[in-house]
Amino acid sequence: MNRLFVAYKPKGVVCNHFLSALKRKYQNKKAGFSGTLDPFAQGVLIVAFGQFTKLFRFLNKAPKTYRATLWLGAYSPTLDSEKIERVETLMPFHPDSVHIAVQSMVGEITYVPPKYSAKRVDGKRAYALAREEKVFELNKITSEIYACHVVHYAHPFLTFEITISEGGYVRSIGALIAKKLGFDGCLSALERLNEGAFVYANETPLNPLDFIALPLNRYRGEVDDMVLGKKLLMENFENQEEGIYQIVIDEKLSIIEISKDAVTYLLNSISLKVLPC
Repeated sequence: MNRLFVAYKPKGVVCNHFLSALKRKYQNKKAGFSGTLDPFAQGVLIVAFGQFTKLFRFLNKAPKTYRATLWLGAYSPTLDSEKIERVETLMPFHPDSVHIAVQSMVGEITYVPPKYSAKRVDGKRAYALAREEKVFELNKITSEIYACHVVHYAHPFLTFEITISEGGYVRSIGALIAKKLGFDGCLSALERLNEGAFVYANETPLNPLDFIALPLNRYRGEVDDMVLGKKLLMENFENQEEGIYQIVIDEKLSIIEISKDAVTYLLNSISLKVLPC
């Protein structure tokens, strides 16, 4: 059963456990998700069943929008409420100062990811090393922040929405906002609202072609060549320029790459038929 949809992961649940519940719900053993959410976070999770699990790397999943609540004055090494070590009582900030600090995040920002993250260090996850209290450093990353604005400020809690490029860490951005105000801060809540055009709509099945931002190409050779995975000749394509293309034949999707020397399958004949659940 092929199916692509958006689920809503609740707070306090590990993504893999949530996926197991979805597999039981739809009685499907082959399933996967894209864009891991921390257990502490909630919101949009892209899920695929069957052959559609092969499509994740081709889906347009950026930028991503989050709503986050920052606890000003609270310090946690995880940058969220999981391991709060101290809380400093602060006087309320002037609303203008808060808006300026939040809006200053817009643009290209280079920062260090959280040590409690899935980044790999010498083959191990950073969060595993952090929990073992190992000493290590993470390389800085750069994210593009397209929008960032205040939703609500009720001291010491500041709720903001942020639209950020793929691979960004909102926990780190929250800590940067707090530093702009001169203090520590960590997230007390985090919700992912969308990944690109993916939004939650009661797990409604989606057409993958609506979310694959690759140009269409036309194969003019024998249909069975592609269906059977035979070698493809460049001259049999309508567009022979180098690049990655999607080909749709008889409700089957193939993705190919044309280079100087050859035509290579990246995916071959994925059925676009969605069986009823």
